[in-house]
Amino acid sequence: MADSELFATVRRPLSPDTQIEIRASRSEYQIVQDILEEEDVQYPRLQYDGARKVAIVSAAPTPLHGEMVGQLLSKIYGEVMTSPLLNANIRSGLSVANDMRNTEDTGDTSTTRNWDGALRYLTEEETGPSHILMIAIEVGLAQTHASLRAAISFSVWNHGTGPSPKYYTAPEEKRAAVQEAEHVIRSQLRAYPFGPLKIAEDTWFGKITSVVLETYRLEDETQSPDTLLDPTQSFTIVDDGRFVGGEVPSNLAEITLGDCIPTHILSGNNIEATAVNFFHRDWFERSFCSAMFQTAIERIKDKCQVQRV
Repeated sequence: MADSELFATVRRPLSPDTQIEIRASRSEYQIVQDILEEEDVQYPRLQYDGARKVAIVSAAPTPLHGEMVGQLLSKIYGEVMTSPLLNANIRSGLSVANDMRNTEDTGDTSTTRNWDGALRYLTEEETGPSHILMIAIEVGLAQTHASLRAAISFSVWNHGTGPSPKYYTAPEEKRAAVQEAEHVIRSQLRAYPFGPLKIAEDTWFGKITSVVLETYRLEDETQSPDTLLDPTQSFTIVDDGRFVGGEVPSNLAEITLGDCIPTHILSGNNIEATAVNFFHRDWFERSFCSAMFQTAIERIKDKCQVQRV
């Protein structure tokens, strides 16, 4: 593997939330993936786009990932489960999966995708129980690869610089500095719910310039797996640091629960017109502010150090 660009990439330090695309064969991807699994490392992670013969190296995420993925999955799941028109048999088959991988055949090779979270439906086939992917969620701060945002992809871009460490002579002084930073950041979030979060010359969380919701609806169970590579709809929720639309973005009013459930599962269940109401502005901004605040404060704490003279 000495001459492998893919292997060299997973061995070098990577900035958080970055993704790098590298031309590679499926066999080269599998060799590097086996090495990572043998070493039992969580990051970096590998995905493989068999249609384009590209390996995707994903660096470790920031705390914003888990915060938003968990809240978004919970919100979608709750919305589906409380629909009065949803058959009880469908409810019993729904499940939430975190940190999942999926491999499907793509022509003469295969495609491997990783998702931060997914909503699945358990169905009984002739060959036995089988999970059908309904919604997949991916959260990123430096998203560069569009074709792997299958089903629903929650994509965020932000930019910021890394502050230098701050040194204090006593723990009390450090705690006071962190508390003051918390006060400043909360004040900034009230004025700018999507950032940036700055103290003096230091940027602790860059401005979120874009949030895009992309959906894909599986029309039937016979569709080719490579159709999962490209979403069929895209909705902008945040543009240039501002929430788009009123209390509920007008473009999101087009999405119904039927867009999130495969047609063959919907058979006999008239829920096509049920509105998806989990993107109200107040919930969305509260969720994002909470995640951004937690991320920024953790970064501040990491940079605050006690150095006794």
